[in-house]
Amino acid sequence: MKHVLLGAAVAALTLAGAAYAPCRADTTTPDYIANAVADTTRPQADRDADAIRLPAETLAFAGVKPGLIVGELYPCGGYFTRMISDVVGPTGKDYGLETTRWKGCAEGDQKVVGEGHKNFSFVAAPFGEFVAPEKFDLFWITQNYHDLHIKEYGNVDMAVFNKKVFESLKPGGVYFIVDHQAVGNLSDDEIAKVHRIAKRQMIAEVEAAGFKLAGEGTFLNRDGDDHTLSIFDKAIRGKTDQYALKFVKP
Repeated sequence: MKHVLLGAAVAALTLAGAAYAPCRADTTTPDYIANAVADTTRPQADRDADAIRLPAETLAFAGVKPGLIVGELYPCGGYFTRMISDVVGPTGKDYGLETTRWKGCAEGDQKVVGEGHKNFSFVAAPFGEFVAPEKFDLFWITQNYHDLHIKEYGNVDMAVFNKKVFESLKPGGVYFIVDHQAVGNLSDDEIAKVHRIAKRQMIAEVEAAGFKLAGEGTFLNRDGDDHTLSIFDKAIRGKTDQYALKFVKP
């Protein structure tokens, strides 16, 4: 849940081997990303979370750069929004694809706009739905893909949702997802209990919509996570394994 993760950012990426090659991250961070992360006008709580969320590595791996058109699902509060907005700059745009389901999220997005991030705009829609004002270069979901399986929030047909993401992207566009690793394929009820989804389960869902897996980042790998526990369990909260994957629309 985005509104929970804002208060206690949970970050760590774990990725198993496959036919593609995992990478930790580019060892050089572009200045436009480094400057966005170093921006002292970012909320102190966000800056305090950087040590576990590693935003520079995340933004660089996702391929955020000046001029991109980004669709950011559930930015609620704007942890990444402020940095994405700074990076894409005046020639780019960041569209917040917000939900009406979670209280305070639209207000948090409005604060980001009020701070002067004029290339960011948002529209709130029922859970699992979104409007693409124009074709995106990058569709971004961090720590919320699993939520789309939770019926308490909304009844989302994942095949329909992922196909809509596919259609919202330009040819060659990137679908970027970060989420918490789980053990085996889980039912929606099981996902709701642990707030996780297995990497292979998510890959199968996304590739069924026509995407091709293009890259995997391991820069936030952490050991010691029990993948059967809820991400909110005190034993592992803030130390969960997560995966970062890039898919491309052919």
